[in-house]
Amino acid sequence: MTARCAVYGTGSWGTAFAMVLADAGCQVSLWGRRPALVDAINTTRRNPEYHPGLELPANVTATADPALAARDAELVFITVPSQTLRGNLAEWAPLLRGDAVLVSLMKGVELGTAKRMSEVIEEVAKTGPDRVAVLSGPNLAPEIADRQPAASVVACRDDAVARRIQAACHTAYFRPYTNTDVVGCELGGAVKNVIGLAVGIADGMGLGDNTKASLITRGLAETTRLGLAMGADAHTFAGLAGMGDLVATCSSPLSRNHTFGTNLGRGMSLAETIAVTRQTAEGVKSCESVADLARRHGVDMPITETVVDIVHNGKPPVVAVRELMSRSAKSER
Repeated sequence: MTARCAVYGTGSWGTAFAMVLADAGCQVSLWGRRPALVDAINTTRRNPEYHPGLELPANVTATADPALAARDAELVFITVPSQTLRGNLAEWAPLLRGDAVLVSLMKGVELGTAKRMSEVIEEVAKTGPDRVAVLSGPNLAPEIADRQPAASVVACRDDAVARRIQAACHTAYFRPYTNTDVVGCELGGAVKNVIGLAVGIADGMGLGDNTKASLITRGLAETTRLGLAMGADAHTFAGLAGMGDLVATCSSPLSRNHTFGTNLGRGMSLAETIAVTRQTAEGVKSCESVADLARRHGVDMPITETVVDIVHNGKPPVVAVRELMSRSAKSER
């Protein structure tokens, strides 16, 4: 498919996904907030900060001008830290084509409002759900940048729009599937970051595979409970946007959230861990908004609450794990 696309965000995932779109035949305008980085991308065909070894295709151009990035773009992909989306999009929305489809590549829940990224996009851009989509799945950016085989899910209420986005990013190494369950796909991507923190904490504490397997499985149960309460399809959580993304995040050293959790489990403070973390670990802030979302829907999410206690309330991991394990016994179902 030949389409004109804009990608807002020159971070690790934004850069890698711009490559995917270009490899699929699209013309891609990549927006970045720092002119020096934009100039480096245009001059060297490389992003020296995130993917210095990746030569970007010729049909990717970078700009620090959001209006230039938006010009004639049919598909607009947004990959900025989730807590900055509202402010950024308020600036960008007036620049976009009236019929542009907005695609969230973000995995978070907004603090304060407990809104999913697609909800923020609909509200700020004043557009309907048929023009808003999400892309989620086990997509560790360094592996995508190496063009290693990977799959993902494009979700939109309008299946035809999802298939249009699917065609725009389908390559020999990147296989997107479609889904109409936007709620489920977004929750899978947001909550897996929180569970990734929990598994990382367990790794940092020196706990073994039984612990990790238990956290992954029960974390998926928490995610599914919340999803069902919000009208999602349970089958979504057994797919790429659910289990697939969760497994990748909880098992890979490339995962920012897993690495962040590991440092906490080793005894580093929140401030110390933030200081040594180069990229945004979405689960650090989203654990609070996910817990807020769960409370609003009356859903019990003990692993999520435990992560909040460790990350934001200063509870020692060993104490938090002991309290989690001492909860009253119950049926698995």
